[in-house]
Amino acid sequence: MTENEIGKIVVDSAIKVHKILGPGLLESAYEACLVHELKKHYLNVKSQVGLPVTYEDVVLDVGYRIDVFIEAKVILELKAVEKLLPIHEAQLLSYLKLSGCKLGFLLNFNVYRMKDGIRRMVNRL
Repeated sequence: MTENEIGKIVVDSAIKVHKILGPGLLESAYEACLVHELKKHYLNVKSQVGLPVTYEDVVLDVGYRIDVFIEAKVILELKAVEKLLPIHEAQLLSYLKLSGCKLGFLLNFNVYRMKDGIRRMVNRL
């Protein structure tokens, strides 16, 4: 399955989770429900995956965690905040670069309409 095919499932699943739960919950609630929804599509989905940093040929576990990692291709960074900030985008772009993945989504569930909380981001590698 391509990144774009996975991306369509991500968007549809995020919208479904948001329609059912609505805004105002903790990020962890949306994460658990979204992971459940994605697994219903027979995707290999992992949550809270460690992301090491390589510095001068040394691999360091510095505590970075990918919220949701799909098929080892697509990264989801979930938020439940009043407003997405540039630092949230920078975080996802850093995760994409560190992992070597091309596609990621920044998903903010604390919005009236989920489509307003979805940002698709691409790492040009």
